Amino acid sequence: MSQHSADDVVQLIEYHERVWARLPTLEELHWHDFPWPMLKKPSSAEDITYTSISAYINSKYQPDKDKPLKDRIKDHIRRWHPDRFETKLLSKVVEEDREKVKEGAGVVVRNLNELLTRTNSPGLFG
Repeated sequence: MSQHSADDVVQLIEYHERVWARLPTLEELHWHDFPWPMLKKPSSAEDITYTSISAYINSKYQPDKDKPLKDRIKDHIRRWHPDRFETKLLSKVVEEDREKVKEGAGVVVRNLNELLTRTNSPGLFG
């Protein structure tokens, strides 16, 4: 993965926030419509990794970087959690992408939960 400039990261995160605001208003969604919490858009669920999500959430360019990390993680978990995601957004995903999006969202939330666990257990890092 190529190195991203500070401006690139800030613009990507701001873009993701705008997309999250717009998603509920769209009638039809596709894999590529989702603002996956990574610096590089994944092509499939296999591309979504703990390391890539952690790099995105932990970026020093996050606009809410003064917010505690665990709170930022919880905000993302709320977006991607199956109870909310599947009822509000998955039903709008076109049939040919639906299983892929569901799988991707599941990978995201599992990795976010792992990140939260590690954040709440500082002993694991040192």
